[in-house]
Amino acid sequence: MSIVTRGGDQGETSLLYGGRVSKDDLRCEAYGMLDEAVSALGLARALAQEEWRSVIEELQRELFTVGAELATVPGQHDLLEKHFSPVTSDMVNRIDACVHELESRFPLPDAFIVPGKTPAGAALDVGRSALRTAERRAVALFRSGAIENAQLLAYLNRASDYIFMLARAVEGGDSTVK
Repeated sequence: MSIVTRGGDQGETSLLYGGRVSKDDLRCEAYGMLDEAVSALGLARALAQEEWRSVIEELQRELFTVGAELATVPGQHDLLEKHFSPVTSDMVNRIDACVHELESRFPLPDAFIVPGKTPAGAALDVGRSALRTAERRAVALFRSGAIENAQLLAYLNRASDYIFMLARAVEGGDSTVK
């Protein structure tokens, strides 16, 4: 099997469990931005100190689940659930707890953050901003009825907060503009 299928040569792509959409479809925009976020997190993981690598990888793997859900039309969620679990409130609660744990160790600064104190922190901030774009696309999909799982929106919101706090943790504290 080759990665070259020629199926996208006319500007369309296949969704995860069937169906074709234009490559500029909002669904493709959402999971495409998620892919960018996961890639930036991969760079962050490669640059981060050992203590943070498994944490970042766990988040990357969870974001694949989110991407799979975004790439599946609502009528095919039974197929999705054979390979991935949809985003659940337990996932949202878990990531929320991770954010709070980091906040207790690395208090929020009282000023704007300037990304780039460390290469790993900068890569995390790139991933966070890509994830925020994916979140905005997912909100539009939710409002249009193209996705139905509100937990997916909550997860994306918390995940970007988590990445923000991971960047602060990886950078070891303050990098503010006063």
